[in-house]
Amino acid sequence: MATAPLQSGRISDSTVRRLSLYLRMLRDLERAGVEVVSSARLAEPSGATSAQVRKDLSHFGSFGKRGRGYSVERLVRALEEILGLTQSWRLALVGVGKIGTALLGYGGLAGRGFDVVAAFDVDDAKIGSRAFGLTIRSVSELRPAIAELGVEIGVVATPARVAAEVAEKLARAGVGAILNFAPVELSEIEGVPIRTVDIVLELEGLSYLLSEAGRRLASGGAGA
Repeated sequence: MATAPLQSGRISDSTVRRLSLYLRMLRDLERAGVEVVSSARLAEPSGATSAQVRKDLSHFGSFGKRGRGYSVERLVRALEEILGLTQSWRLALVGVGKIGTALLGYGGLAGRGFDVVAAFDVDDAKIGSRAFGLTIRSVSELRPAIAELGVEIGVVATPARVAAEVAEKLARAGVGAILNFAPVELSEIEGVPIRTVDIVLELEGLSYLLSEAGRRLASGGAGA
């Protein structure tokens, strides 16, 4: 298996998301002792096709051999490198409310190479207190703290009305990327990419699927 330089042009977010899903399945297979996997099986968690799997991987090099599948161990290592998971990333959280507190308490982040090293809030009642081993700092300390701690990713878990302002402060403080949990869409700031996790949007998507399934059942029943 050989990897090659990334082809010209930006890889789409949908491709990157599928790579993460492939890696999740591969890690499960590796733990189960599976040595070889087909593109068809890799496609299952993302709902993609075998052809889509091969196309996604082809952006980064040559993997496996036709008819023989992929070495699970080698593909795990390759995808970890492609996704930048061979190193640890330092995160700073802004907004220690319910979502922010839940993120601080989620132990799965550190195990995947994402280390939350700082937490910030504007609430005087929270500033100076500790949460999951971190002392909550004032947002006014954002810029020097990010420089001091070498933070690469900022996490916004604030109310929607201040999310854009917080994201701008994070970008200007020097983070390289931002993850937004506030229920508002934010645009890239000065070249800093922002990804929004919109729980309501995901639930609305599920609502559509449930409603569509109900409509199909009703239509089938009416035509019987």
